[in-house]
Amino acid sequence: MSANSYPSTSWDVLRHIVAPLAPVAAGKRLLIKGAAIVSMDAAVGDLARGDVLIEGERIAAIGADLSGEVVEGAEVIDASNMIAMPGFVDSHRHAWEGQLRRLDPNSPTLLDYLRSTHFSVATHYRPEDMYVGNLLTALGALDAGITTLVDNSHNARSPAHSDASIDALQDAGIRAVYAPGKPLAGAWAQHWPQDLARLKQERFEDDNALVTMAMMSQWDRDTWAEARRLGLRIVTEFLGADMGKLLPELRDEGLLGPDNIFNHCTGLTDEEWEILRETGVNVNVCPRSDAQYGLEEGLTVYQRAVDHGIAPAISIDVEASYGGDMFGEMRAAYVMQRGLAQHRRYQGDASAPAPVSVRSILETATINGARVAGLSHATGSLAPGKQADLVLIRTDDINLYPSNNAIGTIVHAAERSNVDTVIVGGRIRKSGGKLLGLDMQALKHATEASRTHLFARVGYAPDIFADTPPQLVQA
Repeated sequence: MSANSYPSTSWDVLRHIVAPLAPVAAGKRLLIKGAAIVSMDAAVGDLARGDVLIEGERIAAIGADLSGEVVEGAEVIDASNMIAMPGFVDSHRHAWEGQLRRLDPNSPTLLDYLRSTHFSVATHYRPEDMYVGNLLTALGALDAGITTLVDNSHNARSPAHSDASIDALQDAGIRAVYAPGKPLAGAWAQHWPQDLARLKQERFEDDNALVTMAMMSQWDRDTWAEARRLGLRIVTEFLGADMGKLLPELRDEGLLGPDNIFNHCTGLTDEEWEILRETGVNVNVCPRSDAQYGLEEGLTVYQRAVDHGIAPAISIDVEASYGGDMFGEMRAAYVMQRGLAQHRRYQGDASAPAPVSVRSILETATINGARVAGLSHATGSLAPGKQADLVLIRTDDINLYPSNNAIGTIVHAAERSNVDTVIVGGRIRKSGGKLLGLDMQALKHATEASRTHLFARVGYAPDIFADTPPQLVQA
């Protein structure tokens, strides 16, 4: 494909790739009928067959057989061959990298990943490239049943780059926490942290909107202070011995708390894990990327978190090397924990942990993720009063039928093709296995235009069979 085949896409065209979202009518009712309900809520429990009533943006009722006046006039979805579950929560994703999917599937180290993204391609992103990357990622997430995304946007090179990223998340109709941060390389507008106040005032006045705000930053006293002044959660890539050594001082100065979100948390000592627990820092672990990029121990630290009384979330991180669905992430977490536990038992370790259960793994991908994102009051489980963020999985598809265990089906066997329906805040975003309101040809055109521009700027001739990291012009 030549560089001239895909000219730059206008903003007017970009903003019409997805049909504008209509407001949810306050009195509109939707009844999901006859599903196997996995609520992830202790009070609601699980129902082998039950109904979920949605009114407006929220869940109004859940029961074994809702009928009568309570459901009168409701639109009905026959879910008799489906599992109803809360939407997945991806608590750590770099959404701007959407058009870089599998650019480097064999990247052996973190440095290789950085060279193929942050130190090269990322430095040439325009606002429209941020929009395309975020839109592609958000739509891919919705298609896979992810209803909430914490967008770690550490390529916000100017205020316009941030605005474009936010526009994309809002246009997609996903629930998201937008966490902008300064780039790791190349020129940028030097607008951090002062632009945080502008964003909070101009783009995030409504705390109940689908897209809300946090901040992404490594340890920096002034930036962290500004985030806290604005009431923003602080997202940090936290890994390795050098970062771990910061924890005692940060704790002693009162600079750690429940508004911190730490990604990865590899290479920490038991004492450092205890500091995270004591201070209430939120932790998400990354089973695939920690192994892919050889981060410290190289295997997910899920069990380390659990051993120290922390309920971790799992997150997808990047699509530059692997897929963007939570099904793959859950399976990686499950298999790694089971393998490590069995290895320790085989070695005669009497303190080896018990094998993890599929329910525990599903918790990491739903309610734990919502807690990390600061959204457990709104999403992550199915309960009356919560936002209607819900996924229906078809169990009569050939790869899932017969479904003899609902949670086992979700964690071990389901995939994005089995996701029939996705609802976010009462809006149906996917139905009958298809995303709604999407002009797929326009999305492809915009993605190719962006990708062609970026690859040309770093001198990359795509090689779809490459076994080694791409050799790109560095910033």
